[in-house]
Amino acid sequence: MPQKKATAAPRPPAAKRPARPVRPNEVRIIGGQWKRTRLAVADKPGLRPTPDRVRETLFNWLASLAGAGGGELPGWHCLDAFAGTGALGLEAASRGAANVLLCEQDAGLIAQLQAAKTKLSAEAVRIDRGNGVTALERTTAGSLHAVFLDPPFESVALYEPALRAAARALRPGGVVYLEAPRQWNDEELAAFGLASFRYLKAGAVHAHLLRLASEATA
Repeated sequence: MPQKKATAAPRPPAAKRPARPVRPNEVRIIGGQWKRTRLAVADKPGLRPTPDRVRETLFNWLASLAGAGGGELPGWHCLDAFAGTGALGLEAASRGAANVLLCEQDAGLIAQLQAAKTKLSAEAVRIDRGNGVTALERTTAGSLHAVFLDPPFESVALYEPALRAAARALRPGGVVYLEAPRQWNDEELAAFGLASFRYLKAGAVHAHLLRLASEATA
């Protein structure tokens, strides 16, 4: 009587390789066409990329306002006034923003932003070496869907002129993202024609999503 051929025991499923943790000298794009892409971060005093958790929450907020689904910001015009690593502006471009201006004064960071733009073939991104507040003041009034304000925490004198210029540049329904070492209340924001819409605290970071006060009370 022929012997039955032994069958091999089924192999256990291969274990999934854990995601490589983000290193201190890099930043990761959270979503969109460049999702999980890692970009180098320069070792500069005071350079503080927005944490992943905060960026993920912020862009969930923005996507809900865009109403496009999938975390997308189709057709949006954005300005990142204190670009630094470019994490905020590049995230917006990854999610379909039509035009993103990154403003930065440091020559080394400008070079790094240019390298990131080339790596990503980010046609929607423009890079300007200069003062972010001045760039906002030169922007056509009522033209931007989103303004990102994340100045160095020690540069307290930048907040007020930046908020004033950002409010002027917003289109109807537009928003300002403000990252600061403390929470700004509506009484303070009213001086710039703005009001708080969303707020998150993560460690030392106070993340605000602001809109025009006239729309908040409408």
